[in-house]
Amino acid sequence: MNRYRKELSVDLYELTMSQAFWRRGMDSTATFSLSFRGYPKDRAYYIACGIDEAVDFLEDFHFSADEISAIRDVTPLADDFVDALSRTGFSGTVRAVPEGTIVFADEPLIEVTGSLIETQIVETMLLNIVTTASLMATKASRIVQAAGGRPVVDFGSRRTHGEDAAIVAARAGYIAGFAGTSNVKAAALYGVPAYGTMAHSFVQAFDDEATAFVAYVDEFPETTTLLVDTYDTLEGVRNAIRVAEEARSRGAVINAIRLDSGDLDKLARAARELLDQAGFPQIRIMASGGLDEHSISRLVESGALIDAFGVGTRFGTSADAPFIDSVYKLVEVDGRPVTKLSTAKVTRPWAKQIFRHFEHGLMRGDVLARSTSQPPVSHPHQMLGTVMKFGKRLKQRDSIATVRERVASSLRSLPEKHCRLRNPEPYPVEYTAEFDLSVAR
Repeated sequence: MNRYRKELSVDLYELTMSQAFWRRGMDSTATFSLSFRGYPKDRAYYIACGIDEAVDFLEDFHFSADEISAIRDVTPLADDFVDALSRTGFSGTVRAVPEGTIVFADEPLIEVTGSLIETQIVETMLLNIVTTASLMATKASRIVQAAGGRPVVDFGSRRTHGEDAAIVAARAGYIAGFAGTSNVKAAALYGVPAYGTMAHSFVQAFDDEATAFVAYVDEFPETTTLLVDTYDTLEGVRNAIRVAEEARSRGAVINAIRLDSGDLDKLARAARELLDQAGFPQIRIMASGGLDEHSISRLVESGALIDAFGVGTRFGTSADAPFIDSVYKLVEVDGRPVTKLSTAKVTRPWAKQIFRHFEHGLMRGDVLARSTSQPPVSHPHQMLGTVMKFGKRLKQRDSIATVRERVASSLRSLPEKHCRLRNPEPYPVEYTAEFDLSVAR
């Protein structure tokens, strides 16, 4: 059993650097900025997700006795510094974009201000929390876009990179527009609707397919979706029709059938014809099996007669873009601007604000300025707000319904050319002149 809290998921160098800071009395105020560097292929925006969990993490940050004991056992840190760590918490200020906000490369999602040590040692977990959630929310938003209004359900838990990732993916998918998840734990934790059909093993466990279908309808007479491709798909549809006819006579219903393999477009057309001819136009057709935004888009564009989609592996692992190049960089120390000039990894100094311009309800461009700057007349909307002071959250986290609507509203305001699934145009983000890097050398 894992008895350690998230705080112990700290990279060793954050602790060794902090010991050097502590030994030299370097407790000046520092600001770190968390952002995403560039984009994966075919992306030109991100959905900021995990912000609320990151704030929760900071508010409760401390090392328990178990973590302190582990640090003594596995690190080269000095005993007196470890003693100091046992009294360490987060007492600083956090500015962040609201959960579910659209952001772009190099824009700060979170800026953390506090003592140099406390802001340094939270780096790994903040990056882990926000990066994974934002990756999954962005992937999900693309899948929702491709589905064109048809419901999408998360089936990805069995293929994600660990249980925690499955829970994060289920929540991120829902706030990005999924109808729900197959993951019961995520449904319980976050109030995400739980959906499920059946596995091929259920059908195989019975002597024949029709008997399996009858058994399932008997147990769930109002919520049944029958998986019809265990043996012969169209014969499975015919068996589903026969069971539906019998069920109708006693007041039970079959909501849908699910196709999980083969030529989904061709099979859906054939299944739709059989269902309609049998007098079951209300039985929907769900498709799953290796789907992502690109395969779903092709199905929708071809006019496939599919009413809903289940997405698993390619969503749960964000298969085409399984990581974001996220960074957490020092930008100010004791009021002094600092930067990094490494080749291809340059960072801009100063705490920042994102100013956004809307025209006729559409996002037209962002300006990055210092956090102390007044909004430009042309870009009046400030995207980062203060969410913590003195280590305490300033307001309760938004409901999942509020965040879900924020994502939907944000995506409606993003011009299509910046969010198309292939070769999107870069969204315009400009820097003010005060970010001249020569001032930080």
